[in-house]
Amino acid sequence: MSSDTFTITEEKRDYSMYGLEENPFPYSPVPNKDPEVYCGQDHVADAVSDTISTLLSTGKSKHLVITGKYGNGKSHTLKYSRSLVRDREDVLVGYVAQPGDGFLDIYHEFMYDIGFDEVQSIAYEFLAEVTRDETDKNPIGADAMESLIDSGEVLLSELVPDAVQRLSDITQFADFARAIVHMVYEDTNLYAWQWLTAEGIRYEQRKEMEIHSALDDDTMGVRAFTSFKNLLLELGYTGVFIFIDEFEAIARLNNKDKQATLNSIRHLMDQNGSGLSVLFACAPEVWQDVMSEYHAFSERIGNEVALRPLTAENIHHLVKSYLDRAREGTTSTVDPFTNESLDLILKRSQGNIRRALALCSRCLDEGVENNISKIEPEVIQTVVD
Repeated sequence: MSSDTFTITEEKRDYSMYGLEENPFPYSPVPNKDPEVYCGQDHVADAVSDTISTLLSTGKSKHLVITGKYGNGKSHTLKYSRSLVRDREDVLVGYVAQPGDGFLDIYHEFMYDIGFDEVQSIAYEFLAEVTRDETDKNPIGADAMESLIDSGEVLLSELVPDAVQRLSDITQFADFARAIVHMVYEDTNLYAWQWLTAEGIRYEQRKEMEIHSALDDDTMGVRAFTSFKNLLLELGYTGVFIFIDEFEAIARLNNKDKQATLNSIRHLMDQNGSGLSVLFACAPEVWQDVMSEYHAFSERIGNEVALRPLTAENIHHLVKSYLDRAREGTTSTVDPFTNESLDLILKRSQGNIRRALALCSRCLDEGVENNISKIEPEVIQTVVD
């Protein structure tokens, strides 16, 4: 094979002929972690807004299932919804990419998305609250508490017994209380983190923190999650959001494991009538099976909203929103695309957002490479043939 068969270059394509700084459409249309563009359907946006707003305004728990076929925007909707609340200081937001083999995997992924630093900061926040109540010091926030400990103005040896007792009373889970407090100890914080994330640690490591139980099954996962949420409410948080993507993955579990997973989520909801909102993204056929076979679980959700294929109006808005990201200012047009080309993209993609975005991306590149001023239907035909 000739060495020049492949032509690899770092030269950037120039999209200035379209008034664009770059190709704004993704080459691999998988949603970004924090999507900047959301071309939703009003009924979906309304349902998501209502679910999130209920927890924020009343503190009461409310849950939602978003259904839609592959590529119709379930993950995008979930990630965009998460981006709306994740920067708020009064809630904690965790994203779970898929449910794994059971609730313990959901809990593990949730804690990992929150992250070591955030959980350690929450531990310092709790110690600050105890310090304000038990001493003449007045630390406000995690950083102030850490400074008091580092300077020796507050001794952990004097503070920790009261902190563990108080948190045990709040959570009814003494081992969880000890693990949270050990998040501030340099020698044991990694052990505490491993226990809190259900990674599993040796008996000797648990003994060092005076933790007696292993966090190794779904029941313990529900207990730990509820304890964590109750700790947050004690600190003045409004609540916790969990965004569980690709929930249809539970269909691959055997019936026993599937029922155990759904029962654990049901128990979580039952034990947390306030301060918790779970949003699921699930394929419609799997959710139909869940509703027909597991009434006790599906009835706890109470609300489902379905993403539908794009309409002509949707795709016009979608394409315009992406194009506006890559040019100065905004316009009322979808240049360089024509209305006829968008009609064909809608038809060829069958209203599937993922396929539509991929087509738009390829069409722009085709136009630039061949110096085509307008993306007409002929360009779409060239790309898809």
